[in-house]
Amino acid sequence: MTRTPLLLALGVAAALAGCSKENHTIVASGPDTGEANVSNTPVTMPPSVTSSKIYRCADNKVVYVDWLSDGKSANVRTEPGGSAVQVVAAEAGKPMTGPGGFSVEGAAGASSARIGVPGHPAQGCKA
Repeated sequence: MTRTPLLLALGVAAALAGCSKENHTIVASGPDTGEANVSNTPVTMPPSVTSSKIYRCADNKVVYVDWLSDGKSANVRTEPGGSAVQVVAAEAGKPMTGPGGFSVEGAAGASSARIGVPGHPAQGCKA
């Protein structure tokens, strides 16, 4: 029974023997003045999602639209977990278009929209 505390003390002493008291502070190029990453450009947050709707179109296709708060853009998906394509309009209230033939015409508060996806012309869709 007296060997256990002695062996434990020797183990702790060996572990502490590897420690040194020298300073390990790493300084890249000098003291941080806080001005290296400062920019005078105002930061604009991206628009948030105001409404998410699932639309069934005239050809029985289902389209998922996330309407964004700027009133000029939306994210469109053709599958529930698919990647979104952003459609954008020059002004709020105008038809939104995106790459590959995606288009959306309507408003977040409306119960229907005119939606176009690749391979299908724009058509009436109901939420």
